[in-house]
Amino acid sequence: MSGKVIDASQLAQMFIQGGANLTKHAKIVDALNVFPVPDGDTGTNMNLTITSGVKEVRQAPLQKVAAVAQAFSKGLLMGARGNSGVILSQLFRGFAKGVEGKGTIDGKELAGAFELGVTTAYKAVMKPVEGTILTVAKDSAKAAEKAAKKTNDPIAVMEFLLTEARASLKRTPDLLPVLKEVGVVDSGGQGLVYIYEGFLAVLKGETIVSQEVETPSMEDLVKIEHHNAQSMLATEDIEFGYCTEVMVKFDEEKLKVAPFIEAAFRQELDQLGDSLLVVSDEDLLKVHIHAESPGEILNRAQRYGNLINIKIENMREQHTHLLDETKAVYGEDTAIKEEAPKEKTEYGVVTVSMGEGIEELFKGLGASVVIPGGQTMNPSTEDIVTAIHKTNAHKVVVLPNNGNIIMAAEQAAQVADAEVTVVPSKTVPQGLAALLAFNPMTSLESNRETMKDAMSFVKTGQVTYAVRDTSMDGIEIKKDDFMGIAEKTIISSGPSLVEVTQQLLKNMLDEDSEILTIIWGEGATEETVAEITTFVEENFEDVEVEIHEGKQPLYSFIFSVE
Repeated sequence: MSGKVIDASQLAQMFIQGGANLTKHAKIVDALNVFPVPDGDTGTNMNLTITSGVKEVRQAPLQKVAAVAQAFSKGLLMGARGNSGVILSQLFRGFAKGVEGKGTIDGKELAGAFELGVTTAYKAVMKPVEGTILTVAKDSAKAAEKAAKKTNDPIAVMEFLLTEARASLKRTPDLLPVLKEVGVVDSGGQGLVYIYEGFLAVLKGETIVSQEVETPSMEDLVKIEHHNAQSMLATEDIEFGYCTEVMVKFDEEKLKVAPFIEAAFRQELDQLGDSLLVVSDEDLLKVHIHAESPGEILNRAQRYGNLINIKIENMREQHTHLLDETKAVYGEDTAIKEEAPKEKTEYGVVTVSMGEGIEELFKGLGASVVIPGGQTMNPSTEDIVTAIHKTNAHKVVVLPNNGNIIMAAEQAAQVADAEVTVVPSKTVPQGLAALLAFNPMTSLESNRETMKDAMSFVKTGQVTYAVRDTSMDGIEIKKDDFMGIAEKTIISSGPSLVEVTQQLLKNMLDEDSEILTIIWGEGATEETVAEITTFVEENFEDVEVEIHEGKQPLYSFIFSVE
């Protein structure tokens, strides 16, 4: 590195190598999940998030550090999955703010960008928890700031930052007792250390990993979301035939004539197509839309600056090939579905579900769009934005049904082209209870409060299996044993599914319990369900039992107690 500054090309390589190093170690990060359940996906979430950012960096203009950082930030934002992914996106959102307008950065500016990233991330988290990725980011940024007072060399600053990140990671068990109990460091913090290792390697002229990190583009993600639906349409029924993607570099002179207002521009384009996504910052505008007149989209976008990336594909031609492939696999009698009406409805509800049976439960209660996801695979911010748009509604309620999806849902609510509220359901039973309380005749805010209140009357229990030997809450747990979990506390563990489940229900049910809903899935059978039902009827005769086949993976039972 010459002149002791980081230029745009070097920063791009830092992001790329940081992402590649995380990809290489993603399974290790997953394995650090504290709870011994088969859904430890911090590494997966962070990896999917950062590779989305890297994809944007590869397409970004490399003239200025600011443009590269903004591209990375935007990619992280739309690809963010899970709490760890959202926090990562916020760290580099602040980083991008810290290098605004800069062509190159020195050591002091690098340290300042990391510090601003920490400030931004802490503001984004309602109740920050120390001993997590936030702590590792904060401690290491402080070390970088301290180093920058003595040297302006980016390599030296990055070395201090990485050294402190590793030290802070080792201290996480002292801040979070559950980490010490299990004997691991924080998984998100470990993921961040891997990213920083990639950064330093680039500055020192080293290569940690050589493979490229690839992730779907914004257009690809939309295609994936709609792929199955496209096979159920006739080619002539495609109303908007061209998948159009354009990036615009804002021009100050043009903006004087036509000031850019993101919300107004989004509304303007909404009349010209569907699958619309508009993302902008101080320097760049990115548009994805399915439109019938791509030239008109380009003309309207060009009012604000110079077109730097254009991609237009004929979806009717693509669709014809898709139908040919579908017929080759499934035969000639592939069903054709009619398109949904284009007129917007007043209300829509988006909910996240795992398992076909649970999906049907949500749809039966009025959910407009159900996103497959939950344990092991958290939907991204962009997945949720796409689902919000698919409701075709003015007002949308989002039910995450998983604590690790709430932050991504809230991020999606901020960028979606609709009035959106997130009801912070952390479990499927909470989501079902909230949806039962939904009233389309009242306001969005009133629904949020009513639905949150309904969640408070529900207790959640789950039965899954252990992925490793451990000891938690005074309970010895063996790999592959079943575990009964009430809310977040492990109540029982052992080799017998029935015995573990009975112990869990003894803990959950009491004289105030009225209804027990049993949702059975992978690992359970009709005979097991019958045995559990008999146990409840014999020991809690006043409790009414409802049974649903959820077909959910990983969790043999999900219980709701009201």
